Amino acid sequence: MARITKRTLDAAETPEVRCVIWDDTLKGFGVILRPSGVHSFVFSYRNDKNRKRNITIAKAGTIAPDMARKKAEEYRAMLLQGRDPLEEKQVSRDTLSVSNLIDAYLVSATFKGKRETTQYVDGMRIEGHIRPILGGLRVDEITMQTVERAFQSICDGKHTAKERERTGSRVRGGIGIARSSIRLFRAILHWGYKTDCVSWDAVKASRNVAIGQDGRRETILEDPEAYARLWAILDRMVTPDIENPKPLLNPTVADAIRLIALTGARRSEITGLLWKHVDLTKGLLILPPDRHKTGGKTGDTRVIGLPTLATDLLKRQPQGGPDSPVFPPARGNAKLYLDTAWRKVRVEAGLPEGIGLHGLRHTFASYMAMQGAQAAEIMAALGHKNMTTSQHYVHWANDQRQQLAERGAARITGVLTGGKDAAKGKAA
Repeated sequence: MARITKRTLDAAETPEVRCVIWDDTLKGFGVILRPSGVHSFVFSYRNDKNRKRNITIAKAGTIAPDMARKKAEEYRAMLLQGRDPLEEKQVSRDTLSVSNLIDAYLVSATFKGKRETTQYVDGMRIEGHIRPILGGLRVDEITMQTVERAFQSICDGKHTAKERERTGSRVRGGIGIARSSIRLFRAILHWGYKTDCVSWDAVKASRNVAIGQDGRRETILEDPEAYARLWAILDRMVTPDIENPKPLLNPTVADAIRLIALTGARRSEITGLLWKHVDLTKGLLILPPDRHKTGGKTGDTRVIGLPTLATDLLKRQPQGGPDSPVFPPARGNAKLYLDTAWRKVRVEAGLPEGIGLHGLRHTFASYMAMQGAQAAEIMAALGHKNMTTSQHYVHWANDQRQQLAERGAARITGVLTGGKDAAKGKAA
């Protein structure tokens, strides 16, 4: 017996068999210790029919012991009123709507712990797609089919016109937005499961939906000549002429696009770049943890190397103070403005329809892999959180090399096999 505190949990060793530490100040409150290392706060009691019931409060580590104790005290108070906490919790879980779950998630420590830019983007996905399509359902109604239909609806953009009219925001559909929205929905369901208000069946149903892998190579600039077209179009769009006395594109925006292409940096890393992050002498961008995507989880500084073209590009930007943005937005939100400009550039340059600004990052990583870079090198250059994402590019490059080798050897093998393989190589 002991009063359950953070110190109690930190001192507890993972047991070989399941056991329970009971609190000595609140009857029925305890923590279950499991050999797997996944421990849970629990409240144990007998209802008015003398049936023993155990109600899981939350997994240890997701909430503080004091918060778990407070919840156990609430359950204890319900018991003294003749109510059954587990039965009422089950009813609450069964009638919880997706919209109410979202509301709880938006005020949670998990959501509040995200960077402001991430909160903004997640909020757009929630209010523009997840809530309009799935918000009216009860959580216990979530099935693989409902999530698949939601994914397809976002891909097709069937609901976007109605949302634009209702909210006045620019809500767009598409497969990329569908993937990111459903991944966020999965994360919300998983948060609900960890806080014990969502069943595992709902989490499992959402996980079984195949929506593709963001980390793998998708549409890239496979032809290096596409870079020449991109640079030429950027030059033309920033240069006024008789027909267009006002440039079609802000030179600052054009240079931001060039820097993304030359470094493989994320869009947010460039739009949020400040002069204090730039070291032109060493040819580096040095981003503190709060300025790049994985920094909040790893706590690491991200260092981006600058090729000579990128250094020259930065030198021609108007110099500002340490806290001044390198690429100040002409108006509004820098990310949205950059996305809008990119769509015009992509069309003018005749680039693949499916390629976005993030596709330039995929292209950068793919070219590194084709040049023989290993996963660890790609991981360092692109600031990936783990090796698995970087390894996808290496696998793709190896597949490409094998196909190139097959085509290169087609003439030789054709001679050896009487022309059959030559025909195959030509067809390939």
